[in-house]
Amino acid sequence: MPDRFAERLLEWYDQHGRHDLPWHHNRNAYRVWVSEIMLQQTQVTTVIPYFNAFMERFPDVHALAEAPEDDVLSHWSGLGYYARARNLQKAAKTVVADYAGDFPADQQQLESLTGIGRSTAAAIIAQAFGKRAAILDGNVKRVLARYHAVAGWPGQTSVLKTLWERAEQHTPHERVRDYTQAIMDLGAMVCTRTRPNCDTCPLKADCAAYTRGETTFYPGSKPKKAKPEKVTWMVILEDAQGRILLERRPPSGIWGGLWSLPELDPAFGADELQDACEQKLGLSCETPELISGFRHTFSHYHLHIQPARLLVRGAGAIGDNDNQRWLHRDEALSLGLPAPIRTLLTDAEQVALL
Repeated sequence: MPDRFAERLLEWYDQHGRHDLPWHHNRNAYRVWVSEIMLQQTQVTTVIPYFNAFMERFPDVHALAEAPEDDVLSHWSGLGYYARARNLQKAAKTVVADYAGDFPADQQQLESLTGIGRSTAAAIIAQAFGKRAAILDGNVKRVLARYHAVAGWPGQTSVLKTLWERAEQHTPHERVRDYTQAIMDLGAMVCTRTRPNCDTCPLKADCAAYTRGETTFYPGSKPKKAKPEKVTWMVILEDAQGRILLERRPPSGIWGGLWSLPELDPAFGADELQDACEQKLGLSCETPELISGFRHTFSHYHLHIQPARLLVRGAGAIGDNDNQRWLHRDEALSLGLPAPIRTLLTDAEQVALL
């Protein structure tokens, strides 16, 4: 019996799929690539305004390669997983240096670029160049795991291998550009993580999970581990000119390369913050004002942030350098800041303080 998977999916896509996303216009490898990186772990509705702003500022790979890193990170602020932005610019520089600004249409060459894996490379090949290549993003994994009742968590090597085999099996030789968008759309719009709308699915007649009434069993969940809880002080240090001290974080790790507030050991009590600022930063400060704390969740742990505002006496011992800057609030907000730090500095309750 012939495989009608792609045929049914394309029929559905023609009527119900998304045909007018921003990266569908003036489609080229650069725009497809940026959209694919942004869409990793992020929903389309969230990505669209970021993509439009990013394209306005960095309209081509040359503009991205030549831009200051702070500018790139600033336009990524709020999307999270900031290594994606740094890898994006690193890959852009490689494309300019090694390929004269033209993306290769070869799977291996694309995968050699920083931050581009097998599925992203395939998406570029299919979407930008119209060549047959099988993709396997999160939405596609879910569709295929349910359709074929592939048990287990897709992060496991054996499960992932099976899903790749199924992806290759179903990818057609014709209309591959539409097909890749169609299977992503089906996962995002119909075969959703919770409460899939099977009644409207074009694949339900042959879907093993639907037939068994087990759609919620596939794909298997990642084994859960309790996330550790961490605590830190974040200090808003303001000098006599109303400027705030920001520090650049290390290039790797959480919020790598972004600008943030200085952190102090949570072992210090509120009444010890003045001494802590002097010991760590060489700054003499007034009595701290505590600001409401909040919790921010990363992929691997929860971080409890306790902010405090301290006025700095005199000129202080810190001058502007590569990793520290005194900036007025509007200047600070133009840099690449982690989302919770940006929120903290723009919160309506804190405007008067800053």
